[in-house]
Amino acid sequence: MDREALLRALNAVRDGAMTPEAAARLMGRAPFEDIGFAKIDHHRPLRNGASEVIYGAGKTAAQIVAIAGRMVAAGSENILITRLEADKAKAVGEALPLDYDPVSRVGVANRVERPLVGRVVVASGGTSDLPVCEEAALTAETLGSRVTRLYDVGVAGLHRLLAHVEDLQAARCVVAVAGMEGALASVIGGLVDCPVIAVPTSVGYGANFGGVSALLSMLNSCASGVSVVNIDNGFGAGYLANRINQMKGCDA
Repeated sequence: MDREALLRALNAVRDGAMTPEAAARLMGRAPFEDIGFAKIDHHRPLRNGASEVIYGAGKTAAQIVAIAGRMVAAGSENILITRLEADKAKAVGEALPLDYDPVSRVGVANRVERPLVGRVVVASGGTSDLPVCEEAALTAETLGSRVTRLYDVGVAGLHRLLAHVEDLQAARCVVAVAGMEGALASVIGGLVDCPVIAVPTSVGYGANFGGVSALLSMLNSCASGVSVVNIDNGFGAGYLANRINQMKGCDA
């Protein structure tokens, strides 16, 4: 069953001409494309609302071009490529339309502008956290969320954060990115009524243990409503923040 047939089935469910169970059976038979070194899930947007994301680390430029090229040919738009090094981005950009941000190492292939909705805040403890922050922010923006960036608002100068309380309290979700002792997420968690996604970073001196100290601090947060992703996982935080921001029932 091809993409067009699946879309017709979903429209039939919407119009009452097909049961959800019947559509689920059809989607279960929907194809992936096997290109030898990768199996491309073309119908993921129908299940999850967004195209498959390409993790660039460990893949060659030729592999990334092949995967993204097949996705573009199948109709995918705004294809996220994370952890994409600059030399690989150059090769991909020569083969496909690509927007690339060297700070976050995020590329977006076949970008199509869409209206941005809601509000996600991405806040950083310090400037050294920017690569992870921008990975989160660009992920959420590419998926359709309006993002406010609050950078270098760590607890070492609490007045810098308190100057942006209105921005924080207007958010549907806050991504709090911090290394060192990772206290930023707990402070923000005490100021807002929306979910807070804490991202520990590997920024810090020796006893930071590559981000483990920030991870443990965030996992032990005394603030309610704080969840934690893995060390330096800006992508995971941005993806989840977009999901929360665009939950059904939320208007623009």
